[in-house]
This record gives sequence, structure tokens and C-alpha cells, in this order.
Amino acid sequence: MIKHSFAFPRALVAPLFVTVALGVACSGAADSTAEDGALEPLGGVITMFSDSTELFMEHPALIVGAPGTFAVHLTDITDFAPLRSGRVTLRFVPRDGGEPVVVVQETPRSPGIYGPRPAFTKAGIYDLTIIVNSPQARDSITVPGLPVYASLAEAPLDSGGEDAGISFLKEQQWKTEGFRTAFAEVGTMNEAFDASGDIQAAAGRLVTVAAPIGGIIEVAGVAGAPAPGQYVERGQVLARMTPALGDAGAAYADARARLREAEDEHARAVRLFAAEAVPERRVHEAETRLRAAREALAGLGGGALTSDGRMEIVAPISGTITERHLTPGSRVEAGTPLFGIVDASTIWVVANVPAAQASRIERGAQATFQPEGSSEIYRTTRAVSVGSMVDPTTRTVPVTYEAVNPNGAIRVGSLARVAVTTGTRRTGLLIASTAVLEDDGRPFVFVQTSGERYERREVRVGGTDGLRALITSGIEAGDRVVVGAAYQVKLASLSTAVPTHGHEH
Repeated sequence: MIKHSFAFPRALVAPLFVTVALGVACSGAADSTAEDGALEPLGGVITMFSDSTELFMEHPALIVGAPGTFAVHLTDITDFAPLRSGRVTLRFVPRDGGEPVVVVQETPRSPGIYGPRPAFTKAGIYDLTIIVNSPQARDSITVPGLPVYASLAEAPLDSGGEDAGISFLKEQQWKTEGFRTAFAEVGTMNEAFDASGDIQAAAGRLVTVAAPIGGIIEVAGVAGAPAPGQYVERGQVLARMTPALGDAGAAYADARARLREAEDEHARAVRLFAAEAVPERRVHEAETRLRAAREALAGLGGGALTSDGRMEIVAPISGTITERHLTPGSRVEAGTPLFGIVDASTIWVVANVPAAQASRIERGAQATFQPEGSSEIYRTTRAVSVGSMVDPTTRTVPVTYEAVNPNGAIRVGSLARVAVTTGTRRTGLLIASTAVLEDDGRPFVFVQTSGERYERREVRVGGTDGLRALITSGIEAGDRVVVGAAYQVKLASLSTAVPTHGHEH
């Protein structure tokens, strides 16, 4: 197998970040096969990042007259997916002058992997520019200082040593949902502390729909009634019932009769006023009686009536049905709960802050929270209230935050871990808090040392704001850290199997 490493001054490749490691190149020069047991010529392994693309390139030793296949892996770092289509141009420019070597590949051989075969006619140092023209990314990446040797005998030989670190191939990365990496950078954050909490419906967004009066649940309407989990619009008919004749039912019938009389009287007053047969005062009086009759009927739950006198139970808000208590043909009393509805588009996150930490709360500040069973971390939009009393049992103070939940992914009633922001600002090396894992209480992260190699580093965490962690030791600014699906890299590090090279080259 063939290896190589390059050391590039950072100034030569700005704004690209370069990390180069000893690695095993998959492809060899066409005419450079070695006898069994003999050392092979040393190739190169290069990892570079631009603002939109990650380049991981393996190549054989570059020999005049011996074309070798490159393995050019291209990742769209906006979503860390492989480039599935598009043209890639490799332009090798000799530093001592002369015609450049240009190779164009219109489509990848497999998702994310291009395999150009450049052929060189003279030795020297070449600067490579890779031009990416894909629907996913448009980029230009420069790789300086590639050596091309006049003959196989001049090429350095591979010592045969294996690469250190954890192997996690590009094909594995591309198939791992949520996999991401990012640079560790110096920044400032508001310190936060963890508190337990729960997710509640915001005020006015959780309602119980009860029977307004006594009556019989209509059999035909139950089959079409919404079930728990279904979304309903405000005003949508949920069920129908026939009002009972006794008690409130009689009052309901009287209220309906008075409403009809008020409607007739109002219509007659309007006609007579139009014919100038009565004064305008008569119309105002009729309007007042009509309004009173409507309010009386609405107070009995008679806001929605069918032509045959049945009552329609309608949804007072838009939201999701949480419970349904309907038995076809059963008699219900006034106030009997029939449905529960929750509008979870806006929620409240109630943090139970230990009394000892209550003085650190910054009023009006936001917080972050992670619902139970979820890997996502969400940010609140505002602080609703801070409790003024300590619960004598739990010794906590309730702090309520508001958050938006447009897709309903956050379930009302869930528990949550809440990062409560304080007024203390900290400056230091920051990474996403999702990058930090723990073993026996010892935090660590995975640092990307090359395109397919990772190193486990123990770190010291000096604080967090819920989304980011401040690292005081273990890594440096510019290190590329796994911030998404880090646990999958951990599993790869624990595997006792020797990884096979899975590239489709």
C-alpha cells in the first residue's frame, strides 16, 4: 500500500483549512506494482476544508509515464452528504513552467467519489486546483506542492506502518444520520447551569371540551368524531347530541324559542324602519333583545345548532385531540368532559431551579432544553416568569420559558433537561455540547485527524450554555471535532474487527 504526507504553511491555503495525515492510499500507479514483500512507492493522503466542501483525496506516487488513479472524495459540508452529481476538473500546474495537466470527470464513479487518472510527461512540483461544479456545491480548492518523480526508482518507499487513530470511512460517514464535524473556535458565551424541567401547554392552548347541557350523544356522529392524535380546526364539529328535555334541556329549548322571537322581531323592525313606519329607536331596541337572546343561548352551549334541533359540539381552538370520551347513545350531564385539545405550536418549558441557584437567574434571558428521548437541543424564545417562592418539598423555584414548536416534534407532558442562562459571560474555546461524550464521568471528544481518521481526546469542560461547551484543555483552536453522531464514532472505536477498506474505487 502507498502513503504520503505533506506539510503546508497555513498561509498558502487560506481560507481553506488543511489537515494532512499518514494514510493508506487505495490506488496504485498503473505500472508501479511491487514484488511480494517489496516496499511500494509512497502515495499521498490529503484532507482539506473550504466553506462548503470537504476534500479527502488519496493518490499513488506520481511517476512520469505511469498514470495512477486518484480517489477524490467530496462532501457537501452544509449537510455532510456526498456529492452525487456534477463535474470535477483537476488542473495540475508545474511550478517551473510548461503546459498544465488537466483531467475532467463529468460524474462521480459512485456517490461522493471521483477517480481521475492524470498522466504526467515531466517531473517536478505541481500545484493542483480542483474545480467543483455540482448542483450541491461550486468550489475551487488548491492543493499546493504535489511532487511528480521522473522514475519509480526516485520515489520514496512506503515503510509499511499502519495509520494511527480510529478508522471511520467516508462511506460510513455519509450513511450515518446526523454526522457532522466543525472547528473548535474561540468565542464568548453566557454561562448556564442544568435543571430538570417539563414541557407544558402554553396558557389558553390546552382545553377540555365538555357537554354544555345534559343530553344524548348521537350515535351517527360518533363514528366520524376525531380520535386522539388527529388535528382539528377551530369551529370543526366534533360530535352531536340531542338536548334532554328536563332541567337544563328545558331552559335550552326556551332560550332557542326566545332567540327565534328576537330574530323575527328584529327583522320586522328593520323592514318597518326602511318603510319609515317606525322610529330608529325601535330597531336599536330589537337589536338589544336579539343580542341578549344570543348570549343566553350561547351560555347554555347553544352556539351551533342543526335545523332539526340537535346541538353540535365544536372545537374552541385548533389543535390535536388528546383524549376522547364518547359512548354512542349514552346520556351525559352538563359539564361532562368529551374531548381534550392541545395547541402545541407554542409551548411552555418550566425549569425547576434549585433554590441555591435561583440568585444566578438572569431575568428575561433565554434558555435551551432537550426533551427526554430526543437528541435535539432547542432554544426558548422568551422568559415568561420567574417564581417568587421556593417549593417547600422540592426546594426549587419554577422558571417558565416560552418556545415555538411548529412541527409538533416536542411533546407536551415530556420531561426535559433545561440549561438555564446566567448573567456570567465566559470567553474561551467553544465547541457544540453534542460533541462531548463521557466515560465514567470523564468527558472526551473525537478530533478528525484526516478524512477517515479520528482521535479520542479527553477534555476539561469549563462551562456550557446548553448549546456550546467551553473547553479549557484537551484540544486547540482549529481542531476539527465531531459534533454530530459522535456516539457512532465511539462505536467504531470499540469494534474489535479490523476495518476493511470500503471504498468503491
